[in-house]
Amino acid sequence: MAGQAGTQSSPEAVEAAQLRTHDGQAKARHIMEASHKAAAAGEYACRFARYPMLTAYQERWSPDSVQDMLLEYLNTPDFLGLVRDITGIDTLVKADAQATLFGPGHFLGRHIDSHVAEGWRVAYVLNLAGDDWQPDWGGYLTFLDDDGDIVEGWRPRFNTLNLFAVPQSHAVSYVPPFAPPQRFAITGWVRDR
Repeated sequence: MAGQAGTQSSPEAVEAAQLRTHDGQAKARHIMEASHKAAAAGEYACRFARYPMLTAYQERWSPDSVQDMLLEYLNTPDFLGLVRDITGIDTLVKADAQATLFGPGHFLGRHIDSHVAEGWRVAYVLNLAGDDWQPDWGGYLTFLDDDGDIVEGWRPRFNTLNLFAVPQSHAVSYVPPFAPPQRFAITGWVRDR
């Protein structure tokens, strides 16, 4: 589980194995409480589960796994060329990735992905949610105007690739307690450096 609270804080994470310990559960509660407090104050906050595919690839957590093969594919001339063709940004050279799960109680607060210095140009979401994802289950990728109004929202649909230029104001809507834990996706940024 990952979470972040406030505009200046760094993301905090609890590894799955840690959740089996008292200290790990306490850290997860701290992340949840801090993210709720920040969100209630109108600050940036998030909470969701993730698997850092790029880190796993670089540190060889599971060589030749499906995740490694997918990350390699995201960096092939075919995929990068497709994104260049769709976006019109011909300077894109590589992609990173993380596997995400937005389950009950998870959300991603309003933000703009302003990491221009790191080369972030295009954000992507490869949706793996079930075909029967319902609007009441939240988890929508939403785009917001300067007043905070939602101007567009995309339902997570299985085998759908969402691409959008960054920086751009967006969020993932809150997933309520009754939603099934199946809003899976591969997410990341296609970069120009």
